[in-house]
Amino acid sequence: MTEIATSALRKVRWRLIPFLFLLYIVAYLDRVNVGFAAIDMNRDLGFSTAVYGLGSGIFFLSYTLLEIPSNLMGARFGARVWIARIMVTWGVLSSAMVFVDSPASFYVLRFLLGAAEAGFFPGVILYLTLWFPQRERARAIALLFTATAMAGVIGAPISSSLLSLDGAIGLRGWQWMFLIEGLPAILLAPVVLLYMTEKPSDAKWLTAPERDWLSREMAAEQADTGHAIVTLRGALGSARLWVVSLPYFCIVIAFYGITFFLPQILQSVSGFGSASDHHQANGRRDVRNG
Repeated sequence: MTEIATSALRKVRWRLIPFLFLLYIVAYLDRVNVGFAAIDMNRDLGFSTAVYGLGSGIFFLSYTLLEIPSNLMGARFGARVWIARIMVTWGVLSSAMVFVDSPASFYVLRFLLGAAEAGFFPGVILYLTLWFPQRERARAIALLFTATAMAGVIGAPISSSLLSLDGAIGLRGWQWMFLIEGLPAILLAPVVLLYMTEKPSDAKWLTAPERDWLSREMAAEQADTGHAIVTLRGALGSARLWVVSLPYFCIVIAFYGITFFLPQILQSVSGFGSASDHHQANGRRDVRNG
């Protein structure tokens, strides 16, 4: 690899991956914060385990149905613009979870949230294909995937802190959590438009030789693979597709099953009360002391 190629890929990696990493953390938090909210939300709204489980999982129904259509729209309007649109939509819907007051509203908002977020990860992968040659793409995606682990590290204390706002201006802690954790996606959407560059030829943060090399590299790769035609039947009949999909399917089931129910499991095992319990206990002590 030439010095120009090495320099160009290094700049692309440092420019794009940390920012996309941040966006993916925000996406993950908005997707799974319902697990933390459930500790008090289920009790406050009288949700059974079945209601909560269905509402948590219905997110993935709309997500799965709209992933491909959303990615096609991203290819049409540009990954940068489409990612920004997605973030505004899912941020608004995530914050709108503050209005959940029945199983029906819970189901509807989770379904809409899945629809809103459906194109984000495919859109990010599409975006990476515009910047990283095939030989570099696996490394870039692997770095991005580590955001899920980091989101857990960051999200747990943040969600716990927000739940402690229980009672402030008449909102429950879980309502505060939904309201505030939806804001980063909305606030970052204009940053996406300003910071992310659509394609290598527009990258003023690369030198002219670096832009030319990367543009030629990606154009040659696109020309080499652009003639490929893959039908749905052909994809479903691919043994390679099933070999990689089935293990991932099992991983996702286990991962989200734990993610959605772990806060409740830990509370049950530990015997500790929730933030709402502590708030109510403090309120009773204040009344007695008064």
